Amino acid sequence: MPESRTRKSADDKQKLKAQRAAKAQKVKAPSSRRWVPPTFITVGLLGVAWLITYYVAGTTIPYMKDLRNWNILIGMGGMAAAFGIATLWR
Repeated sequence: MPESRTRKSADDKQKLKAQRAAKAQKVKAPSSRRWVPPTFITVGLLGVAWLITYYVAGTTIPYMKDLRNWNILIGMGGMAAAFGIATLWR
């Protein structure tokens, strides 16, 4: 017949509690991220502005004319980057 498990002593339990408390104290508070809201708003608006400019006057602006449909990727990329930056906000 297998031997049953023995109970942990009070000393062992106190050591485990002390170890868990020490681990919890090491956690650092997140740093201030006040730069995130202005950055993601700016990047998102730049992406939207790029798309609007492309659709309104893209054929008359030389560098936008050369990029053709890559302009859509640039504008959408700016908006996607803004979304990615927004996930950093706490």
